[in-house]
Amino acid sequence: MNVSVVLFTSDLRVHDHPPLRAATAGGREVVPLFVRDPAVDRAGFAAPNRLAFLADCLADLDRALDERGGRLVVRTGDTTAEVLAVVRETGADEVHTAAGCSAFARAREDRLRRALEADGCRLFVHDAVITAVPPGDLTPQGSDHFAVFTPYFRRWNAARLRTPLAAPRTVKVPLAVRGAGLPDRSAVAGVSEGLAPGGEGEGRKRLSAWLSRHADAYAERHDDLAGDATSRLSPYLHFGAVSAAEAVHRARARGGTGAEAFVRQLCWRDFHHQVLAARPETASEDYRSRHDRWRSGPDAEADLRAWREGRTGYPLVDAAMRQLAHEGWTHNRGRLIAASFLTKTLYLDWREGARHYLDLLVDGDVANNQLNWQWVAGTGTDTRPNRVLNPVLQARRHDPDGTYVRRWVPELAGLTVPEVHEPWRLDGLDRAAVDYPDPVIGLADGLARFRAARDDSGT
Repeated sequence: MNVSVVLFTSDLRVHDHPPLRAATAGGREVVPLFVRDPAVDRAGFAAPNRLAFLADCLADLDRALDERGGRLVVRTGDTTAEVLAVVRETGADEVHTAAGCSAFARAREDRLRRALEADGCRLFVHDAVITAVPPGDLTPQGSDHFAVFTPYFRRWNAARLRTPLAAPRTVKVPLAVRGAGLPDRSAVAGVSEGLAPGGEGEGRKRLSAWLSRHADAYAERHDDLAGDATSRLSPYLHFGAVSAAEAVHRARARGGTGAEAFVRQLCWRDFHHQVLAARPETASEDYRSRHDRWRSGPDAEADLRAWREGRTGYPLVDAAMRQLAHEGWTHNRGRLIAASFLTKTLYLDWREGARHYLDLLVDGDVANNQLNWQWVAGTGTDTRPNRVLNPVLQARRHDPDGTYVRRWVPELAGLTVPEVHEPWRLDGLDRAAVDYPDPVIGLADGLARFRAARDDSGT
């Protein structure tokens, strides 16, 4: 019997999985393979929260395969070398994998293709597995990618998505192929206390529950920080435990303004992936340089440390940063406000913030993390590069009664609105008793410094 190999990367599921369905066609034997490659860790993946969530995803994938008569084969080492070894051990003539978007993923595919072709084995790279629409499918006239979201969304929203695929009923794995044991979440040190469980089963359960109970109100409530009304599906999308294409189909089937707003957010994910695919250097370089001379030195380091620790003296910024530390996830509105504060009010390099987010975020994704940071910093695709999100005004708008701040900054739990939004205005506040700092800088001073810096840079 002919044998195929399915190389899993950021697509840890059995439902709506084109590589797995193609590999099992015609009753072929299949080796479902995941390679723990040290190069991935060196590239920045090995953050504790993502390693722990990955362990959950792999265990769940193994269970799903076992229910279908198969199992997950885990190897450790260079991806190309391990795939080639499995091909030779089993006599496989096909390898199937999902197309990546980053420079790292593309280089990995190129190396794998060359090695397999030299060995007489074909590599099939499947599009629209990690994203809903393949990154290069939609392009404007005269360019290889869309640089502005709204025209991309119009094209994306009108595009015909592939039909989601059912999970295969059976997966036959050659008996002779062997792998290492599955990683154990409990063995990972430094995991955030409130980290969510991973895996396709959990992700599909959350998607179904959210669509049935909360999607209808999403358009009105997705920025409600205290209401926590977002889907929280980003970690499952990042690891491919939930299919982006299937999520779009199911939301559209649900219908309504809330589902439409949710689909728009899924489009933002694809938008950033198509930018990164066309401009891989934007993972570390400005998409549109503003010639910033970001602050450095002891004062800048102290401000960066205060921001990381949630001790800036601005309650909403601090709440977002503390939620990030506790859960390995934080509300998208909170992410934007904290990022704006770092880059625009403190005038610190967006790369410092992006690195800290990637150290903690379970959904830490090069495309979405780096390009969202650049959007906020004004070096990315935002058509208003000098916009500043005022944390006090944002708190009044998106946490009007202070519930979110009190939840994550308990030192301020006894304050009333509007005191919780601007505690520094309270002359009688006992700083020592509440252990909450004064603001690291006045908002007007930060804004003036930022505008002067951008004016000096000629932007």
